[in-house]
Amino acid sequence: MEIKKTGLAGLMEIVPRVLSDNRGWFVESYNKDVLNGLGLNYNFVQDNLSFSHAGVLRGLHFQNSPFEQGKLVKVIKGKVLDVAVDLRPDSSTFGQHYKVLLTAEKQNMLFIPEGFAHGFAALEDSHLFYKCTKTYNQPYDSGIAFDDSELNIDWGIESPMISEKDQNLQSFQSYKSTLGLG
Repeated sequence: MEIKKTGLAGLMEIVPRVLSDNRGWFVESYNKDVLNGLGLNYNFVQDNLSFSHAGVLRGLHFQNSPFEQGKLVKVIKGKVLDVAVDLRPDSSTFGQHYKVLLTAEKQNMLFIPEGFAHGFAALEDSHLFYKCTKTYNQPYDSGIAFDDSELNIDWGIESPMISEKDQNLQSFQSYKSTLGLG
């Protein structure tokens, strides 16, 4: 496995070795010992699988303390623009985001540590699989508007399909205010 640093502490792209021949391909997408050896010593407790049609945008989602989730995200089929935003107020990269193209063809993954918001735009019909370090806890569920002007994220989609929930998420400024930073 190859680890690519992102410039945001703890956030990393993971590119596994893909073995392919005329029969098809094989990839080891998760190996706890290998990831532990790379410094990713997390206990994943929940797996999620979602399907999104091309043009769907989901996010930016996170869970508040004490239920923050770390995620290991990969695309099983399709292609997504995956985005993580650093929400750790003590981080030197607070409020910065990182984008990566995750594809079934490349089999790359993004490890998103606790303290980040996460979202993605499906660039084609896509199945997204992710492992979480904590279980989903609805009362602690939150998010930030995907089109927040301060974050200024280019999602690569002009008119995304968005859920009603995501249309009503708070601004980044409102989120900072809840932390006493705004």
